[in-house]
Amino acid sequence: MQKIKSGLPCLALSLMALSGSAQAEAADERRKPAADVGDPEPRLEAQIEPRAYQPVAGLALGKTLTGAPAQAANSQPPMQVVPSVDLARYAGKWYEIARLPNWCQRDCASDTTATYTQRRDGKITVVNECRKPDGRLKSAKGTARAAGGNEPNTKLKVSFFWPFSGNYWIIALDPEYRWAVVGEPDRKYLWILSREPKLDEALYSQILDRTKHQGYDVGPLLKTSHTP
Repeated sequence: MQKIKSGLPCLALSLMALSGSAQAEAADERRKPAADVGDPEPRLEAQIEPRAYQPVAGLALGKTLTGAPAQAANSQPPMQVVPSVDLARYAGKWYEIARLPNWCQRDCASDTTATYTQRRDGKITVVNECRKPDGRLKSAKGTARAAGGNEPNTKLKVSFFWPFSGNYWIIALDPEYRWAVVGEPDRKYLWILSREPKLDEALYSQILDRTKHQGYDVGPLLKTSHTP
């Protein structure tokens, strides 16, 4: 679900990195000579919004600093999700077919998968895996839960590092659960998933068209290779 296990304590790492950067800048400000009485007082502002990631889907989804990109995303129509999902059928192993570039999966070279397992408490265990350029396996384990309230169960929250969580929205799903598309409301993260390591090209093109209609720019999509 992503992470999801493809690169995904991403949210936590990015938040910590931003937090550390903000602290360092604040320290630099304190070391500067005092401003003249007539000068405006220097000010440092940093806003961190702990919203994801996500897929792998999971994989990973994060909006951290406010600014123009967020405003552009908010100017688009609201993201539409699948009305509902049978989580028992959705559970199991998914192969990443393609994704938008994201920091948390920067060292995932191939074989990216997400495995979801239902729990008795209603939550889902998420395990994301990928292979690094040197051939070593990378993995991350997290937990997914329904967003709650009156939201459909296709809007999930995934956490790889408590208390931070990211949006995992199922925006397209095959009736037979053979493929799925996972995104988030800011349209910064996107994962195309399949039950098989490869997806028919004609079907892939149809999925891209559906994704474009959701306001995504699919030009930067990276296709994922899988070892036979």
